[in-house]
Amino acid sequence: MGTVYERSHIPLHKWLFATHLMAAGKKGISAHQIHRMLGITYKSAWFMCHRIREAMAPAKGEPPLGGEGKEVEADETFIGKKRGREVTKGAKHKQVALSLVERGGNVRSFKIDNAGVLDVERVIAANVDRKSHLKTDEARYYGKIGKHFASHETVNHSRGEYGRGRAYTNTLENYFSVFKRGMKGVYQHCDEKHLQRYLAEFDFRYNNRAAAGVTDSERAVKALKGIGGKRLTYRRTDERPAPASLG
Repeated sequence: MGTVYERSHIPLHKWLFATHLMAAGKKGISAHQIHRMLGITYKSAWFMCHRIREAMAPAKGEPPLGGEGKEVEADETFIGKKRGREVTKGAKHKQVALSLVERGGNVRSFKIDNAGVLDVERVIAANVDRKSHLKTDEARYYGKIGKHFASHETVNHSRGEYGRGRAYTNTLENYFSVFKRGMKGVYQHCDEKHLQRYLAEFDFRYNNRAAAGVTDSERAVKALKGIGGKRLTYRRTDERPAPASLG
């Protein structure tokens, strides 16, 4: 009771196995694969995966990233197609994810409506300590918010510049590389209303990565610790989850 497992008829050992599989796969594991390996219906496997993503989502009220003397990268990526939009040239029809990463620390990602000044400023202001040194690309919407930090350095990707001293967003580029390989190669399709949960899944694995000394088993245990106090019904999976740390 009182966990993401509530009212599930799936045996507990299958829940534990599925949690381990999702925690261990660097690029995730599809609901079809869970369905085949656990011997449950695809519908149950799909719902199970969303419940586990809910467990992986961060708790509300997390402290801001960065701090005095620390560097935080901010960058956005585009994926899939927005609901009801026809495929056109450019990125306007795509879903937008904004990610923040503290170098040597954690990543935090958000599904935003548009890559524009208001959405970007709102997320960065709520999730990055103002004493941090902000690193971004040349996009104009970072210019205004960058003035409120200890320093703000940019790189100009459009001119082929990807690093200049401590000015780079390569940490996030590497994160996006894994995220996109997982979304295209494993999950293949993501409805816009579910994007935030997929971001939470990839954030969780990055923040508990092997390079940080976390094993597959330890990562699964950490996911299990997140099941409490979260309730996800099948109906709620059709709703758009609110980012946990927007304030």
